[in-house]
Amino acid sequence: MLVVIALGGNALLQRGQPMTEQQQRVNVKRAAKALAEVAREHTIVITHGNGPQVGLLALQSAAYTEVEPYPLDALGAQTEGMIGYLIEQELGNLLPYEQHIATMLSMVEVDPNDPAFQKPSKPIGPVYTREQAERLAKERGWAMAPDNDKFRRVVPSPLPQHIFEVKVIDMLVKNGVIVICAGGGGIPTVYRPGRILEGVEAVIDKDRVGALLAKELGADAYLMLTDVKAVYTNWGKPDARAIRRTSPDAMEALTFAAGSMGPKVEAACDFVSKTGGIAGIGSLEEALPMLQGTAGTTLAADVDEIAWYEQPAQ
Repeated sequence: MLVVIALGGNALLQRGQPMTEQQQRVNVKRAAKALAEVAREHTIVITHGNGPQVGLLALQSAAYTEVEPYPLDALGAQTEGMIGYLIEQELGNLLPYEQHIATMLSMVEVDPNDPAFQKPSKPIGPVYTREQAERLAKERGWAMAPDNDKFRRVVPSPLPQHIFEVKVIDMLVKNGVIVICAGGGGIPTVYRPGRILEGVEAVIDKDRVGALLAKELGADAYLMLTDVKAVYTNWGKPDARAIRRTSPDAMEALTFAAGSMGPKVEAACDFVSKTGGIAGIGSLEEALPMLQGTAGTTLAADVDEIAWYEQPAQ
């Protein structure tokens, strides 16, 4: 079975943790254990988030005033290399030496006329107090948005159209290589007049790119690993319920938070509807049980109604 796995940001940095290389390595070691369990039984392709990392690089770039700050597409490419390196190394420490692993820098085409460029919505970087957010908005022209009781920078998040390196990724996968690619939603690029390809200031949603990657590779399953055990209705409320198994049609009739679970649900529904494969959303540690249908939330085309967990664990 070919499985595309999207690692949530918590696999690298959890809220409130210091944004150090050492802390990220500790978290990647934990993620690598879950990835290795799946890799021993299935063929896997890995993608991942980069919100905290690209935000930190943007801050570091802006702090050096001798040159103009690097644009987000270049910073995204840097994070693909850095995070890919960490995953390659820690996953390689758990799998046989003969198992090849490679990180592929991935350019993703977006529409230059996508409405998202007029409405920044994708949070990146650390959280700020209101005072800090207002100062950064004034000094750097950043768009800021509330994040619980704090604020974060938000940037455009256009829809992905095509992954340029997908044929190379497919070739590597067919030759037994575990590929880490399209990290952070890939490097956002557009075609200008004259078929000139160039990067743009944006961050593409990693879960939507993961679904596109899974479709273009012909994957059997697409997993989104996060910091909750399943998809809940009425999340955070006394009557919250965890979904065990459902169909895209049933899931699309429900409402989920646009800034967190919403994109994951949309990506899962899109993949299942267009491929007939299965999609799963759940916790990092339960990746393999999710594929086996005993954990997380599973979406499949042949499900008639929603099946609920009787006693969901928050």
